[in-house]
Amino acid sequence: MRTLTREIQAHLSPEQAIQLLKDGNQRFIGNLKLGRNLLQQVNETCEGQFPFAVILSCIDSRTSAELIFDQGLGDIFSCRIAGNILNEDILGSMEFACHIAGSKVIMILGHSKCGAVKGACHGVKLGNLTALLDKLSPAINTALSEKVGADTSDPAFMKEVGRLNVHHVMNEIPKRSQILAKMLANNEIALIGGMYDVDTGGVTFYDR
Repeated sequence: MRTLTREIQAHLSPEQAIQLLKDGNQRFIGNLKLGRNLLQQVNETCEGQFPFAVILSCIDSRTSAELIFDQGLGDIFSCRIAGNILNEDILGSMEFACHIAGSKVIMILGHSKCGAVKGACHGVKLGNLTALLDKLSPAINTALSEKVGADTSDPAFMKEVGRLNVHHVMNEIPKRSQILAKMLANNEIALIGGMYDVDTGGVTFYDR
């Protein structure tokens, strides 16, 4: 598998970048990893990097984006934070990835059985984690408005909160970043979401 270069990245469309992620996940599910010489990629990326995607995912140990999408060194920017929530630092990272470094797609990746989602649904309060979990409140409130009187400890409810959180973050990005909103409007980049199933290894993709 070739290491990404400036030329390869420049010729990728946002749609092609999305397809690279979809194809990579299919290889992951089928245990058909592309052959890579990682030490060679270390040498080939030491003077520069040209990733085609930036992926915001959870810190969960089962959700490494490089593995899930079968990517190598220099292929993707990976932002990881509990609950794949959004903040200014992550937005700045996305602006760097797309506007400066040339990435073609932003992906928000949630996952099943998320501990952060479970904690937020249970109203956990613990140090700095409290403020982080509060950022999941919009998804919880939406889920409750759709099903009045729902049991917030129900696994099905928490699964829905995870899905809604992905869509919430996707909606917030163009609202909170003029740079990314302009790139999206000009079709320079794409914004997609997805949910990773920790039971199967599969990703369900969501369009913007």
